[in-house]
Amino acid sequence: QVQLVESGGGLVQAGGSLRLSCAASGSILTINAMGWYRQAPGKQRELVALIISGGGINYQDSVKGRFTVSRDSARNTVYLQMNSLKPEDTAVYYCNGKIRRSPWGPENDYWGQGTQVTVSS
Repeated sequence: QVQLVESGGGLVQAGGSLRLSCAASGSILTINAMGWYRQAPGKQRELVALIISGGGINYQDSVKGRFTVSRDSARNTVYLQMNSLKPEDTAVYYCNGKIRRSPWGPENDYWGQGTQVTVSS
């Protein structure tokens, strides 16, 4: 079993900052990638930022220069520092881990429970 537990969401004014954290625990062999997605009301879930083991990082264009994703591999934890927040960043943010649990098993997607980020104008 694998669990991803998020923290750090909340309400902030436009221009403000928030930091999200997500820790993975359980039966984990390797974490091949870890990052954040978000879903606003009435919209599909979308990638925000993803760190791939080996060093690659993908950001959604709208957050480049404002958000920074980082990872503490020793603690199986990923962070999202969000600066210069805008009302359009309002969404539920979900932690994602692409995790392999055994040498012979597949890589699967695991998700956190989601944390609400609300940016007021």
